[in-house]
Amino acid sequence: QEQLVESGGGLVKTGDSLRLSCAASGEYINRHAVGWFRQAPGKERESVAATDRSGISTYYANSVQGRFTISRDYAKNTVYLQMNDLKPEDTATYSCAAAYGNVLSAQSSDYNYWGQGTQVTVSS
Repeated sequence: QEQLVESGGGLVKTGDSLRLSCAASGEYINRHAVGWFRQAPGKERESVAATDRSGISTYYANSVQGRFTISRDYAKNTVYLQMNDLKPEDTATYSCAAAYGNVLSAQSSDYNYWGQGTQVTVSS
């Protein structure tokens, strides 16, 4: 059974950095596209970044372009989201998700299994 576990969230100040991890219980994640999403209270879930199985093709939301980087460590069955220059508007619960197909997508409906999320809070 596919399982994803996020970690690395926390409370930081404006301008700080965090690295989120999305770890799978097995190497199956290495064959799937992976995306990071976030949801703030009272707002809809939005796509933040995504990568295909090769790690070469990536997608970033305009709001995080140039500040966030998605990457993969195949040996550790893990996908990372490096977040730099954090802003209060980045405050949200961040979740990773994986898609069976090698689809680079910003649509949550394209993803097949999800982690439970990790909270990121950025104070001003």
